[in-house]
Amino acid sequence: MLKRIAAVLLVVLSLTLTSCVGGTVGLKSYIDSMDGYQFLYPNGWIPVKVSKNGPDVVFHDLIEQSENVSVVISPVESAKTLSDLGTASEVGYKLSKVALAPAGSGREAELVNAEAREGNGKMYYLLEYLIKLPNQERHNLTSVVLNNSKLYTFSASTTEKRWQKVKNQFQQIVDSFFVY
Repeated sequence: MLKRIAAVLLVVLSLTLTSCVGGTVGLKSYIDSMDGYQFLYPNGWIPVKVSKNGPDVVFHDLIEQSENVSVVISPVESAKTLSDLGTASEVGYKLSKVALAPAGSGREAELVNAEAREGNGKMYYLLEYLIKLPNQERHNLTSVVLNNSKLYTFSASTTEKRWQKVKNQFQQIVDSFFVY
């Protein structure tokens, strides 16, 4: 009888503790102290070797290799603050035309949503895109911030087919990005 009570208490306790676990279960932390940024990314994702002129870092899913996160750092001389570059919508539109779907690329980028938020004393623009490629559609969530005359662009990308399944996790990942 005592063993049954102990077993029931153990099951109840484990269920209670499981429900108390925070929202970052299944995510790992990546910290780049040289460039001064960090973010969360899913367990099971691996780093991708990048070229010197490409993104600073890229991780992709081991199984769904088209799902990825990346950080691009670009020098910016003319702006002291992110708002000097424009509103969230204006910056989102510029990024869509310059980086995501430049003329002649065969891609189209639609800015679905653009908003601003403040975090750790900095302004971040959160941008959502639908990207149309010749053979597929993709969904990107992007966080943009200006720090020390550098524009940091953190993006999480997946196929439109998988978007509904991963959008909450991707939102959490993009929200985790910050610079210092």
